[in-house]
Amino acid sequence: MAKSEPGIDLKKLARMGAAARLAELEREISALKRAFPGLRVVSADVIEAPMSEAAAAERMARKAASRRRRKPMTSAERKAVSERMKKYWAERRRQKDGERVERATGIEPV
Repeated sequence: MAKSEPGIDLKKLARMGAAARLAELEREISALKRAFPGLRVVSADVIEAPMSEAAAAERMARKAASRRRRKPMTSAERKAVSERMKKYWAERRRQKDGERVERATGIEPV
């Protein structure tokens, strides 16, 4: 790595260069926005052109219609899930405790 000359602050020069490049990019973005006022960027690889109000409303309606809704659970269903999960976690704890005993004693639990 080359040594810098005394009195030259490389970090300061790098910051100045970065600030100049940032200002240049901001000017370029402003020029593009003025040239294409209706254009919007959705992601790095998707650019959308402006659409009419009717097309936008239709798109939103299609999107809302395709959205799948989950029906709410009844109290009986919630209780069944609760019991099932209690059983599941009790079994997991039992297995974990059995592994601890086996590791500590070398004897398999019954």
